[in-house]
Amino acid sequence: MAYRDKASLSKDEAIKLHKEALVIDSQQPPITSGSLFTDNMRKALDGWYKDGLSQAETRGLLSNMIADEIQNDQDARNQYLDLWEKSGVNIASGTYAGPAKMEDAYQISVNGIANAISIINAIPEKLMLVTTADHIIEAHETGKYGIIFDFQDTTPFGTDLNKVDFFYNLGLRVVQLTYNLRNLVGDGCTEIHKSGLSYFGKELVSKLNDMKMLVDVSHCSEQVGWDSMETSNAPVVITHSSSAAVCKHDRGKSDKLAKAIADNGGFFGVVIIPVFIQDETPNATLDHWALHIEHLVNVMGIDHVCVGTDKMGPGPGTDSLFEYPTEMPETKIGAFNWSGFREEHRVSPKYADWKIEGYNDFGDWPNLTIKLAERGFNEEEIRKLLGLNYLRVYKDVIG
Repeated sequence: MAYRDKASLSKDEAIKLHKEALVIDSQQPPITSGSLFTDNMRKALDGWYKDGLSQAETRGLLSNMIADEIQNDQDARNQYLDLWEKSGVNIASGTYAGPAKMEDAYQISVNGIANAISIINAIPEKLMLVTTADHIIEAHETGKYGIIFDFQDTTPFGTDLNKVDFFYNLGLRVVQLTYNLRNLVGDGCTEIHKSGLSYFGKELVSKLNDMKMLVDVSHCSEQVGWDSMETSNAPVVITHSSSAAVCKHDRGKSDKLAKAIADNGGFFGVVIIPVFIQDETPNATLDHWALHIEHLVNVMGIDHVCVGTDKMGPGPGTDSLFEYPTEMPETKIGAFNWSGFREEHRVSPKYADWKIEGYNDFGDWPNLTIKLAERGFNEEEIRKLLGLNYLRVYKDVIG
């Protein structure tokens, strides 16, 4: 059943709206680290595969190559910009800290941000770093593509809250407190006990408030979400998750927490990860995704829901555009899986065939707007879902 009895706009009208509206993807992790795959990168990957490297060991190497390719090759720049243009997205939030060993996390983040800045500087006429709400508006009005820097884990800070200042000065504005597992701040959503914030975590939330940075609890345990709202003097957000009431998954959030996020002035970005939004078939559809949007609008109100696809390419998870050899192992034999995803979460290579119809890669983003119109959301509501809700909260917290 659709949200309303009939579509609000035709397909052509929805496409026109998508081109005109402010469109923000509140979570597009590989926007500078996994959004290009050139012939040179393919040749390098084939060589690393023959040398016995795993996907995890080559991911950073390939990300470094993206920066090199865009800086030095016009065809690579065109390929990258074509993907942005097809998407119709004005602003994307890219990730520069994720699951990693504590001792490696800081350097990984510095390298990732350095690569992103080099990409932005290589195409200044089309790309810009977003650190203020005015930057979002400027990107939309001038036809540039804006990139927001976010963290999906706080391990790069280590035990030193002064590192928050350091990364802020590099452009970081959105910080997810944990990934799926426990860190010094608190527990993630796939941990064993799913406890709340530590004392250090509370200090970090206060520090993020002082720096006017967004506190994100997408991968965090529910209790970390509650503790964050209790501790924070600013709205707390969920940049990319799903409704646990629509599809039960550790990455989903309860209606109770979602409603509290809205009451606290935050927003909830809905993912299109096929295994998070339905568990019935390998072929999810955009209708499955729309059910989460509709449910959360009913729970939170139209002013507190947005879109955080969390997805660049095909496959069951976030997925870059990298085309790994089928037999290439995901991790080195014996290495601990710091992502925290286990077999029951359905994102391993075993589920490589699980996809979402209508979204093969970032360039298919307009299909989300078409689906919202098809399900009956009107133009004003769609504009809010696509970008205005995110902009309002970003402006309230960051300025």
